[in-house]
Amino acid sequence: MTEVSPVSTILNIEAIVQDILGTIDREREREIIARRYGLFDRRETLEQIGELLGITRERVRQLEKAVITKLKAAGQELPHIKEVEEVLTEHLSQMGHIARTIDIAAKLTPQNSRIDQARIAFLAHLAPNIAVIEDNDHFFHCVGLAAKHSEQAIREHVGKVIDAINKIGQPTSIETIAKQVGNSDYKHVEALASISKNVASLHGRWGLTRWPMVNPKNIRDKIYVVLHDSNKPMHFSGIAEAIKKSDFKRKDVTTQAIHNELIKDKRFVLIGRGIYALKEWGYKRGTVADVIAEVLKKESGPLHRDEIVRRVLKSRHVKETTILLNLQGKPQFKRVAKATYGLAE
Repeated sequence: MTEVSPVSTILNIEAIVQDILGTIDREREREIIARRYGLFDRRETLEQIGELLGITRERVRQLEKAVITKLKAAGQELPHIKEVEEVLTEHLSQMGHIARTIDIAAKLTPQNSRIDQARIAFLAHLAPNIAVIEDNDHFFHCVGLAAKHSEQAIREHVGKVIDAINKIGQPTSIETIAKQVGNSDYKHVEALASISKNVASLHGRWGLTRWPMVNPKNIRDKIYVVLHDSNKPMHFSGIAEAIKKSDFKRKDVTTQAIHNELIKDKRFVLIGRGIYALKEWGYKRGTVADVIAEVLKKESGPLHRDEIVRRVLKSRHVKETTILLNLQGKPQFKRVAKATYGLAE
């Protein structure tokens, strides 16, 4: 048998898989397992394998089930499976007792390729003390410590996490969610949330995937998240750069596309030359003249130009000369005294 690395180092996953396949007597059955689990290439369907081997889809299913049952029955007698289980247990213990297979593979393999992930999933499936949840509409493929919870228990725990998030009703920290669940082990709650396709996280916020603040899908939502997290107005080119440097799923956007969306969305307010802020910060849409008029209306009387400039600069990033030119050149304003202006009747 191929020599395998000790538990303390990265496992030679390919060699382990080869040795386990070597315990299957018939070549056709080895072929079925390798192709069904994607151990050396992409995963194949029952129909594809049946066509290749000249047997029915049902026969492929029967042979696959029989071989896997036999391998599982061998338990830790399988080559290296005990070492694999020890390594998985060690990492899972540090990752909240459960983790997505892609995250486990990242720790056990240098490349973390799709085939590496398929091999880890296959080995976990055979390890007696590891619970496995297959990829489906609600869960990413993941593995957990069977001693902590069964597959059914994992599903129930994740359901409680989702219920807690729904009850909180807005993106929040994993600690807050853990408190709502009633679990003091927030790392475990984070691990449970991570394996659900209904939950997402971004910049320390956790919530449902339909919430833009944790899972922005379109350009406008990404702009909103960037401005929200910066907590200050930004130029549209800076927003575009921030999106490109972000960890959003899709971030290949043009500066022009960003500018177009900023103009169309009422959540964003132009407050200077190419500079935008969030409306929720108290900014209102309008020209510099509109802002001056609003200032004078609130005052219910004339103001010195220096005071007008000071107040306008609170909501607009423009030069003082721009404000003065509007005061002097727009018909809705009139000078009522030296350097003092009010609204024209």
